[in-house]
Amino acid sequence: MSLHKEPSGRRSVQVEIEVPGTPEQVWQAIATGPGISSWFVPSEVQGRVGGKVVGHFGPDLDSLATITAWQPPEQFAADSQDLGPSAPALATQWFVEARAGGVCLVRVVHSLFASSDDWDDQLENVEEGWPTFFRILRLYLSHFSGQSCAIVPLVAVAAGPRSQAWKTLTESFGLTRAQSGERWRAPADAPRAAGIVQETGAGKNHFYALVRLDEPTTGTCSLIVNTVGETVYVQVSCYYYGAQATEIARHEGPHWQTWIEKLFPATAAKS
Repeated sequence: MSLHKEPSGRRSVQVEIEVPGTPEQVWQAIATGPGISSWFVPSEVQGRVGGKVVGHFGPDLDSLATITAWQPPEQFAADSQDLGPSAPALATQWFVEARAGGVCLVRVVHSLFASSDDWDDQLENVEEGWPTFFRILRLYLSHFSGQSCAIVPLVAVAAGPRSQAWKTLTESFGLTRAQSGERWRAPADAPRAAGIVQETGAGKNHFYALVRLDEPTTGTCSLIVNTVGETVYVQVSCYYYGAQATEIARHEGPHWQTWIEKLFPATAAKS
């Protein structure tokens, strides 16, 4: 982890990724509601200083931030209480830097001021969450940039340890032995999905898999099992792209919900 501490009490982490596109294209993806909703979580953005950024992570799980700087297409910043009402304010800065070869560097920096180490773990958890979503961002800008998107987001809480929840999830979805680059199709009793496995892996507090879909339409499917405190969360998000995305999400969503409730019956949360 890259937690950086300064004598002033400022503590910060940062994550960056190189993605294809012009600064204007990348800005649309990271600084507008439709753009963010195409690779992260359903979001709204009021693009101005003093405007609000709202991210919908699940039922009663909204993130609210206030924009403090707005300089398209290069950078913006926002403050929130995402670490909790008793925590220091969390400042988030986004930067877009053009590079040679038609790519841009995207960097996000989270910082807070504290006189103790009480919030260091939370900062590191925030940092660890970005790489998985940044992989979705890169897929979106590589293959689906500017297309309409509809998300089927699922969240459940698993009763057992993280490793058991991941085993349950991947066995049901036919991803237990999946290798990057191989063709994959979900089992008949799982939601309809097929495509190319992009990658699977694990971090300090999570497991993840990412698939680029071509059935039932083009899109991406992200599976994450992570631990926050003592709670094990299961997150499955399907991002459908194209003119038929909304119709397909409306049709497929109930199948996904039934499936996640069957796997984690007592704790699945309806979106």
